[in-house]
Amino acid sequence: MTPTLVRQHLPHAGAVPRVDLRARARDWSEIQERMLVPLYEAVYERLDVGPATRLLGLGCGSGLSLLMAAARGAAVTGVDVSPERMALARERLLPETPGTRARPDIRLVDGSPQDTAVPGASGYTLVTAFEPIGCLAGDSEGLGGLLAEAAPLARRGAAVVLAGWGPPERCATASVMRVATKLAEPLRHSGSWRPARRDDLEDVAQRAGLKPDGSGRVACPFGYADVDSAVRGLKSTGLFDAAMTATDQVQVDKELTEALHPHQRQDGTVWMPNVFRYLIARTP
Repeated sequence: MTPTLVRQHLPHAGAVPRVDLRARARDWSEIQERMLVPLYEAVYERLDVGPATRLLGLGCGSGLSLLMAAARGAAVTGVDVSPERMALARERLLPETPGTRARPDIRLVDGSPQDTAVPGASGYTLVTAFEPIGCLAGDSEGLGGLLAEAAPLARRGAAVVLAGWGPPERCATASVMRVATKLAEPLRHSGSWRPARRDDLEDVAQRAGLKPDGSGRVACPFGYADVDSAVRGLKSTGLFDAAMTATDQVQVDKELTEALHPHQRQDGTVWMPNVFRYLIARTP
């Protein structure tokens, strides 16, 4: 099992609220976010991200993708609406420890892309939206709004990277995600899971006025230390929120645990091969 994908995670002590945003952000940071590392690496390698790169990360989460770009020498700015995830990003990228020098090439901004604008600064050369779309009904509309705000901040011809789930038949996790659809069905919630479609990324780019300039697929296996870690990691994505609204957390945990059994190995670890897509588009 790949060490970077699977670690032992201690369960949260005591009862937790129906949606504990701090615990969820921590689960995302410690368990789930690293599953997308192959995607980040593939994009950065293809676009030769380095000291000449000025990157804007939309929905940067707890900052792992920014950390990887900064390690290549890029100047990075991250923006997210989740204060819980942004707090973790600051711990990673802007640690307040004695003797640590401030990094002027790293900025983290709570709010919207417009809040990252700096008068007189040169435009971004790369905009990334790594949170995969094509799995929640309506998620492409939300990304379209972010792109509309971010595009004017980028240089002409700057690369904009969109990410999404690959074909359901290439994603073992799709069978587990169907639990979200089944449990949320009574509400027919607009935020419930749906299978990815072939042209999800291209449709978003077209509506945002971006010109496609290449694409790729990356293997991103989901590996967990045990079923409990898998349940917590998957719930941290927010893809099961509608299911929890329609039923409750106990029911979602039970159904998820059952759906994960076919993917559990003899040593107790959970392994699910997946393929993710990315699209490179250019600003006009």
